Amino acid sequence: MKNAHFENYYKTQKVVPDEEWDAFMERLRAPLPTTFRLAGFRETATVLNDLIKTTYISTLSNEVDGEVVQPPAQIPWYPDGLAWQFNVSKQVLRKNPDFKRFHSFLVFETEIGNISRQEAVSMLPPLLLDVKPHHLVMDMCAAPGSKTAQLLEALHTPPADPSPSNPIPPGLLLANDSDHKRTHLLIHQSARLPSPSLLVTNLDASIFPVIRVGAEHMGGEAGKGTRQLLFDRILCDVPCSGDGTLRKNMGIWLKWGVGDGNGLHSLQLRILQRAMRLLKPGGRVVYSTCSLNPVENEAVVAAALRSIPHFTLAPTSSSLPALQRRPGLKSWTPAFFLGGKRELRFFPTYEEYVAALSEKDDKKYTESMWPPTDEGEEGWALDRCMRIYPHLQDTGGFFIAVLEKRAKDDAPEAKKRQADAPEDCTAEPTTKKVKLESAGEDVTMGDLAEVGDAGRSASPSANGEAKVAPRMEADTDKKEKPQGKRGKGKEREGTGGSFKENPYTFLPPDDPIVKTCIEKLHIIPSFPDHNLFVRNPSGEPARSLYLTNDIVRSVILNNDYNRIRLMTAGTKLFVKQEAAKSASKSADEDADGREGEGSSARFRILSEGLPVVYPFIKPETVMDADLKTLQALLETYHPLCESFQEPFRTAITEKPSGCHVLKFPEEKNVGGNLTHELVLPIWKSNVSISLMIDKKAKSALSLRVFGKDITTAGRALASNQKAKVATDSASTVVAEEETEHIVVAEDDLEQSNDNIDNA
Repeated sequence: MKNAHFENYYKTQKVVPDEEWDAFMERLRAPLPTTFRLAGFRETATVLNDLIKTTYISTLSNEVDGEVVQPPAQIPWYPDGLAWQFNVSKQVLRKNPDFKRFHSFLVFETEIGNISRQEAVSMLPPLLLDVKPHHLVMDMCAAPGSKTAQLLEALHTPPADPSPSNPIPPGLLLANDSDHKRTHLLIHQSARLPSPSLLVTNLDASIFPVIRVGAEHMGGEAGKGTRQLLFDRILCDVPCSGDGTLRKNMGIWLKWGVGDGNGLHSLQLRILQRAMRLLKPGGRVVYSTCSLNPVENEAVVAAALRSIPHFTLAPTSSSLPALQRRPGLKSWTPAFFLGGKRELRFFPTYEEYVAALSEKDDKKYTESMWPPTDEGEEGWALDRCMRIYPHLQDTGGFFIAVLEKRAKDDAPEAKKRQADAPEDCTAEPTTKKVKLESAGEDVTMGDLAEVGDAGRSASPSANGEAKVAPRMEADTDKKEKPQGKRGKGKEREGTGGSFKENPYTFLPPDDPIVKTCIEKLHIIPSFPDHNLFVRNPSGEPARSLYLTNDIVRSVILNNDYNRIRLMTAGTKLFVKQEAAKSASKSADEDADGREGEGSSARFRILSEGLPVVYPFIKPETVMDADLKTLQALLETYHPLCESFQEPFRTAITEKPSGCHVLKFPEEKNVGGNLTHELVLPIWKSNVSISLMIDKKAKSALSLRVFGKDITTAGRALASNQKAKVATDSASTVVAEEETEHIVVAEDDLEQSNDNIDNA
């Protein structure tokens, strides 16, 4: 854990005062503590947080086998105490039964998405973005998705006066990543909190194209064409050298060099500039890295502020007051290896660097890597940036800057600035070339940003604003598809994968499948059934129905999903219950063997989508149940209806086959403790019912309510573990007996030898 160039470089930058240097380096070499936060909807997170404090933390010992152990503690700066940190060795987790039980709880809740293992400093950018349910939000470099999940949670935070008629947030979260494979991880992470407000795209963030939406979503009148989608909040957690993660990525110690940060500066700047052009007046951009390097941090922010007017750095000193931080740097000195030598050379000015270049030094860096000299360093207020160092509160290293776009440009000094492009990206000059890092070719911004939905190239007008051919209004009597053909595996440069996604087809409200689903699942008329869509080449509701909100629908209908590389949208809500197919085949098929309208009765509510659809279910159709019923559903896969106690037995027996929703109120008895109201989906066949959540979710629920895993899978696992312990014990006994026999034999042999010697 040593690197002379690392120490030389950061000592020269004076990232910390001299008296803190030793503490800074010592903490960089220490392992990173485990941190996690309570995820999901706020009610569930609060319940789990109380459970941790009352059921688990109180039972954990401060000493295990003579070793002093610090119990888990809440992170003081995280809102509502919903984040925790602990530093316990694996030996303690394996030896101590209380810690082992707590660890099992964390594992189960993490697997079902109620807990997110996330580095503490990584939780900061979404908090500083200050997302509200009505905001249009973008996460430009979103994978693997921990911050995206935080943004979704903020989007789903109930407002002060929630609308009972439409609890779905009106806002939008567009999560983008340039790596095709990592977008699938992003989708998996975000699926833990099902949201009709989510879009995931696979594009190069530095040249993110224009997306069109109905004019009504951008302050215009409905039916008056489309406008460019601009955002209220944008998160730019950009690719970086990552030397702030030394505590968990030990390999960086060996390979660290200034070239990593220097080489990323240009890409980071382009991503931030693109975000600034996609922002509404009055909006906010949060720029962050897990790097300590000012060339990746303050230099990028200063260059972006110089290039695009109307922006200022927002002060962050009053945000999260319990968080220890340091202000951004106002001066720094870039360094390079020149002339093939391994000697690190520092250059106080760009001119000195240029003068030192030789013919062999073909890599030229830009002046934006140096501190700004125009308007004086005070004019850019770089000290408003935030630096987090490991020795301040036992975390990783991190950098954050909050940029805000003025609603009206009334600052006189801003008029002096020369922007490198107009404010609106639709006015981007067609002569402006943007370099694709991986492709090595120049691409005109207009070529990517202004392609029409049907493959038509939009031509810029005299004032630079793109003209797009008018789109035909959607016919509500027909299934609505975005224009453009399905992708054929064509790979776009810079995305790291081919695009082979299925199209999006919205179903009209009078579709027989939709109508029967609404009826059979007891959904009220205010449900936004016009936002249901399917994803398959035929456009028929075969297996799954998805739900979006209005603005996501507008994005899908007004853009070619191939052009914006739309990976997923909305959330899966209804799925076909295949197990019921054979049982109802005769009733649901006509004489030709084709599925009739009754086939939609086999659709059920997906457990992950239940929080979304539950407010739209008729209250009188929701069945009341108790802890005894929940226990029976967890202990057996398909308990018979007649096996339940009254009054639930009569109630469930009288229900028709199909999907139903059970409501469990708060209850505590000898067997378990349910601390909050619980709503779960079931499927009823002719004689039995099934709890429609997966095995891991059942085990997590069992541990939460009954203190142990009472599920079939849990009992089988416990039985196997007992058998293993018994086998290990028996093996130990046999081994000890064999050892005794060997010792006795050795004693006999030694006595025989003594007898021979005596003879």
